[in-house]
Amino acid sequence: MAKTCFHGVFVSIAVTSLLLLQAGAPPPPPPAVYIFGDSTLDVGTNNFIPECAARADFYFNGIDFPYSKPTGRFSNGLNTADQIVRLLGLKKSPPPFLYLVNDPSNFQKNILQGANFASGGSGVLRDTGKAKRVIPLEEQIQHFSTIRSNITNMTGSEEATDKILSKAFILISIGSNDMFEYLLNLSKPMSLAEFNATLISTYEYHIKTLYELGARTFGILTVPPIGCTPFARAVFTGNNSCFEPAQAMAVQFYFDVGSSLEQFSSTVQDMKYSVGNTFLMTGVLTGDMLAFGLKNIAAACCGNGTYGCNQTASFCSNRDEYLFWDQFHPTQRASELVALTLFGAAEPIMVPMNFSQLLGVNI
Repeated sequence: MAKTCFHGVFVSIAVTSLLLLQAGAPPPPPPAVYIFGDSTLDVGTNNFIPECAARADFYFNGIDFPYSKPTGRFSNGLNTADQIVRLLGLKKSPPPFLYLVNDPSNFQKNILQGANFASGGSGVLRDTGKAKRVIPLEEQIQHFSTIRSNITNMTGSEEATDKILSKAFILISIGSNDMFEYLLNLSKPMSLAEFNATLISTYEYHIKTLYELGARTFGILTVPPIGCTPFARAVFTGNNSCFEPAQAMAVQFYFDVGSSLEQFSSTVQDMKYSVGNTFLMTGVLTGDMLAFGLKNIAAACCGNGTYGCNQTASFCSNRDEYLFWDQFHPTQRASELVALTLFGAAEPIMVPMNFSQLLGVNI
């Protein structure tokens, strides 16, 4: 069943691309893209945070990026944010908000095209990643509010700003770091049930805040199988097997997010969303890994489960055959497969629609 579902992604992509070519229809202009989340989508935000301890602006990160440049992406090359916006027709990712504010002469022009607020190590909860001096989701949304204010200054009216932002695409991927910090905390401040309830209620609050700020179209990535990362295999189990408590938390988060969005969207008239079940899609990918050119789905290409990727780490030469670039993050190739799935898959991987259907684009 899983294999058929994932192979259907590429059949769908091929068919829709062929129809587009036959029709000769010009592609629609890409929307403005505003990106929130953690290291899955961070394209360099943390480079601009003084004393931040969650950075990737050093080798061997970026070894497959143009000119082998380490940009702050937790990847050997492009990350998931890059892969998604490329499928939207953008040549490159919207830059970090913190980069834009350092370029005041072009700030207003650039913010109409989008911005990236994602900060590696951050979480849904405000205190997640606090020791590493990252930017939590709450503060990322405050930065988006700043952008809204600047757009209103340009348009002269809140109504005009609402119209602009209603056409934007809001991309969110977050939650893994909250779970890891809870699991690593030996003196649990709350039960697992209380933690899950706090996590989803805070997530709901942030979605509603974005809606109040004018966001109407949401693309959501839930938490992948974090219990099968090289880190979890090494630290929690020690025998290279997946850590099931982390897996269960990721699955629960997917169902909680889906239920929350379905309920909230039913109370408003103009909200659209697509939820990507990254737990399931990764499982499908690893379940038939050879079909997708993968040969190693457990180890890190750079470093290992207990040693991060840096200039002193060993790294693999066959990076496209690895699922994981480092302790936690996917390779450029794995991110590409995820992005294609987000745009081409059907239920139960994408609910209630995929990104192509959400945004009216063909890839």
